[in-house]
Order: sequence, then C-alpha cells, then structure tokens
Amino acid sequence: MRRRIYWLLPDVASSRRTMDDLLLAQIEVRHIHFVAKEGTDMTGLHEANVLQTSDLIRSAEAGLCIGIATGGIVGAVLAVAYPIVGDKPQWGLIGVLAIVGAAFGAWASSMIGIATPSNRLKRFQPAVEAGQLLLMVDVPRSRVAEIEARLQALHPEAHFEGEEPNVPAFP
Repeated sequence: MRRRIYWLLPDVASSRRTMDDLLLAQIEVRHIHFVAKEGTDMTGLHEANVLQTSDLIRSAEAGLCIGIATGGIVGAVLAVAYPIVGDKPQWGLIGVLAIVGAAFGAWASSMIGIATPSNRLKRFQPAVEAGQLLLMVDVPRSRVAEIEARLQALHPEAHFEGEEPNVPAFP
C-alpha cells in the first residue's frame, strides 16, 4: 500500500533537483508526478497525466453505479410490462439492460469527469496558477517519514502540503 505525499516547489529548477533526489532515493519515476501551470516547460520532469489531474475515475465509478441501477429498473419494468415472447415476464432483460446501462453510464460520466479538475487538487490550484509546481509522490507506507525528512533536509524551499492515506488504484 502506498501513500501520496504532496509538496509545492517554487520553480522548475527546484523541481528537477527534487526529482533527481527522489530517483536517488530509489523512488521509481512512475510514482513521481508534477503538475504545473499551462505552458510551463516540463522537460526532465514526469508530468502528471489525466488520471491524476481529473476526476475521470471517480466519475466513471459513479456513472457505472447509476447506470446499473437505472438499467436494472428499466429492465424490470420492461420485463413485466412488455414481455417479448408470450405473457410471462422476461427476467433476462433486467441483466441485459443493467449491463448496457452500466457501460453507457460509465462512458457518459467519464466524458464529463475527464474535463473536470480533480477534487483532490483543487486546494493547490492557486499556488500552481501563481507559478509553483505541485509534486505528488507515491511512496510505500514504510518510507513516508524517510522521504519527507529527506525532501525537507535537501529542499528547504519546498513546502510540505500533506499526504493522502490511500493512493487511488489507477492514478
């Protein structure tokens, strides 16, 4: 299990030095993510992708749940009110429409979620717009204190902004 640690760094040069120090501490590059203002030169930094900066996953999960429920209810109504063959309800229609509803709900909600900034990152938006860079680093629970101490000692210009107890499975 990993924890996500947030740091605000004043500029790109400091961010590059911080990334180098994290790599020397044997943190894999895939666990280091930077968020910067639009148009910032991120050469040499591992930029956060859409899964880390949007509400794509949360929105898709919500759409999946709503789609299953809606598809199941519509399927039940159709199975009882409008049987396809004969007068007996077609209960299989519930499962089919629940699956179709789940797929459609997840797809439609993910289209909205991909355009919505992450709720987790909203508190950092003013600092990022002011030119600072946000560092998100995912570290094993056993190394959180070590990495925090290392960054604090090597980068006094950086500001520790907290940690998340649970790192999302996909981002």
